Amino acid sequence: MLEGNLLLPANTAGLVLFAHGSGSSRFSTRNRYVAEQLRAAGLGTLLIDLLTQQEEQIDMRTSQLRFDIDLLAERLIGTMEWLERESQTQTLKVGLFGASTGGGAALVAAARRPDRVAAVVSRGGRPDLAGPALPQVKAPTLLIVGGDDVPVIAMNREAYERMKSIRRLEIVSGASHLFEEPGTLEQVARLASDWFKEYLR
Repeated sequence: MLEGNLLLPANTAGLVLFAHGSGSSRFSTRNRYVAEQLRAAGLGTLLIDLLTQQEEQIDMRTSQLRFDIDLLAERLIGTMEWLERESQTQTLKVGLFGASTGGGAALVAAARRPDRVAAVVSRGGRPDLAGPALPQVKAPTLLIVGGDDVPVIAMNREAYERMKSIRRLEIVSGASHLFEEPGTLEQVARLASDWFKEYLR
């Protein structure tokens, strides 16, 4: 049993499922801010914990599960299957928003369910962790990286080169890995909103 928060504005144009990063949860202030901006743009959001409470306690001690990309991807796929069964959401196109290790999990899930994932956005993500799944991703993908997050820029560039789908790499000037600098998270939300509106409507 996974816990999540599903919010659908009136006349929802599509739904964005969030894949949180290492050590984060559905209560992440950054992802909640982005979700709020997406809802303002007419998109539904589902912020969900991909680990159970018991698994989170184990992960706090070992940090192993947050890097289990296969497990996280399967949880995303299971969540999408749940969305397909729910009357409110079964007809909505689904996008995935991944942060940190969640970026890798989102791309693996997109590769495994090309029929279900209409778009992907990765914020400060680790798309390199998707490995051999990268060339199989069909969904249009936006990779957003902070301009000061030098190691992660290189990882995203490498992943970008391996992908074959419609894709874009956006580097936000002056931003670090967590986009804590003034105005940088707002840029992320604007870029993500534009991308999802284009591909989920």
